[in-house]
Amino acid sequence: MDAETLIREYYRTIDGEEYEELAAVLSEEFVQYRPDRSLVGRAEFLRFMREDRPNRSTTHELRDVVVDDGLAVARGRLLDAGGGELFAFVDVFEVDDGELSALETYTR
Repeated sequence: MDAETLIREYYRTIDGEEYEELAAVLSEEFVQYRPDRSLVGRAEFLRFMREDRPNRSTTHELRDVVVDDGLAVARGRLLDAGGGELFAFVDVFEVDDGELSALETYTR
C-alpha cells in the first residue's frame, strides 16, 4: 500500500474496530505520541484501542492527507456517534517499508 492508503486504512480500521486489519498497517515498533500519553509498540497501541480507549463510538472525518518522502500528515475531526465534533486533530505519521512506524497526534 502507498502511504495515503495506509493512513486511510488506519482510520477506517480504528473506526470499524477491526484490530487485526489495523495491526497489518503498523510496524511492530509503532509508537504514538499523544497530548495525554505515549503508546510504545504495536501491542500496547492495539491493547489501548481495544480496552482503554475512552470513547469507541467515534468516526474520524479526514479533511486532508499530504504525503512527502516518508512523512505524511492527516488533518480532520473526531466525531461522536451523533456526528458532533469532539475535537480537531492533526496526525503526523512516519512511514517505513510499507508500514506506519510512528505517529504524533495534535488536537484542538
